[in-house]
Amino acid sequence: MTSIDALILAAGKGTRMVSPRPKVLQTLLGETMLTLVTATLSSMPRIGNVLTLVGNGADQVCAEAGAAAARLGGTARCIRQERQLGTGHALMTAMPHLPGDGSVLVVNGDAPLLTTDVLNRFLDEALGADVAFLSLMLDDAASYGRVIREHGAVRAIVEAKDFDPALCGPLADAHEVNTGIYLFSLPAVRKLLPRLSCENRSGEYYITDLISLGLADGMDVRGIRAEGAGCEASALLGVNTPAELAAAEDILARRRAAELLASGVILHAPQLVRVSPLSTVEGGAELSGPCEICGDSVIRSGARILSHCVIRDAVIDTGVEIREFCHIEKAEVRRGAIIGPYARLRPQALVDEDAHVGNFVELKKTHLGRGSKANHLTYLGDAVIGEGVNFGAGTITCNYDGKNKFRTTIGDRCFIGSNAALVAPVTVGDDALVGAGSVIVEDVPAGKLALGRGRQVVKDRRR
Repeated sequence: MTSIDALILAAGKGTRMVSPRPKVLQTLLGETMLTLVTATLSSMPRIGNVLTLVGNGADQVCAEAGAAAARLGGTARCIRQERQLGTGHALMTAMPHLPGDGSVLVVNGDAPLLTTDVLNRFLDEALGADVAFLSLMLDDAASYGRVIREHGAVRAIVEAKDFDPALCGPLADAHEVNTGIYLFSLPAVRKLLPRLSCENRSGEYYITDLISLGLADGMDVRGIRAEGAGCEASALLGVNTPAELAAAEDILARRRAAELLASGVILHAPQLVRVSPLSTVEGGAELSGPCEICGDSVIRSGARILSHCVIRDAVIDTGVEIREFCHIEKAEVRRGAIIGPYARLRPQALVDEDAHVGNFVELKKTHLGRGSKANHLTYLGDAVIGEGVNFGAGTITCNYDGKNKFRTTIGDRCFIGSNAALVAPVTVGDDALVGAGSVIVEDVPAGKLALGRGRQVVKDRRR
């Protein structure tokens, strides 16, 4: 089989997005457009290397490409286009990085709704061609490049601003447009690229000129019309404005909800459930909208996520209940635990089996042991907590002295009274009890009672 590499064009500025961020770094369901396109290509077995052409905001885009590749188990390969002189020039810049006699699939980095089904259908029909492109029929073709045919055969792609009705017929009758998705034979494109010209109204090198050049050389040039699911204009023609970004995100959210429902996930108010395509939600899980599942999160079968929760890069095990208004990021919640309502788990928090984290409780870099409970108004940071521990309201671990952070260690079956402050580094032994209102600055031996508060004094009231 002929080897196929993929090239993502991500060098454009995207001025119509009116944002300081490069266009391909705008997000849908918490994922950048570049990451979504990279994920689609990386999931296709017939695609070999995935390369990203960068230009505007090159350092930012390269960093995102690297992060996406790492998440997907690959290696980022970025090519810098120092001057943006058109799509043809982009391909010229990439060619030294595309060795061999295979093919290259070219897609735009601002097309986050592309699906593997659409691309695989295109490749099936394009393989063996010297030059192939995917086209789409539009009632209103706007400013897209028009596909010119004669007796059904492709003759050229003409950019809208260079369209000459005397040569191509009325512009209003030209409804077939170029989607910007191509498959090129590398030997063919090496022969054609040196003949590209920038003599046009934009003064740019058009990749679309390879169509007419290939035809002039008697090459196999195919214009393949997009048909079927996933071939809507919004999915193939890219995102250029904030309004188009919002519409694309809505489409992706509905598409993702349909996938989850089909796999056996229970969705309440599915139109308000937003799940990243890179997150995993197993059949039998239950999600109530509005809620957001972002990043590389994993929601196991039997977990329940109630409304107004945000789960990002977290693992939620089977039998877990996340109650309303919780925020969980880069944390793990194990089987049978109950979180919330109004709880926050920050990075490196681990809530073990059957533990409870209640309202207005925050954990950071803390392991809360099996069956332990912090049910209200508590902060546990940089702590290792054993099994069966109970925290009274208002407990805090004082983990930071202004320069360094220190660990608090609490053994099994301890009881920490309300409004206790544990000043790290400190260790509380198994079965110890800390009295309410205590400030603990020294280790507490196992089985002992620790009191660290001022003696109560009762005096007559002044009248």
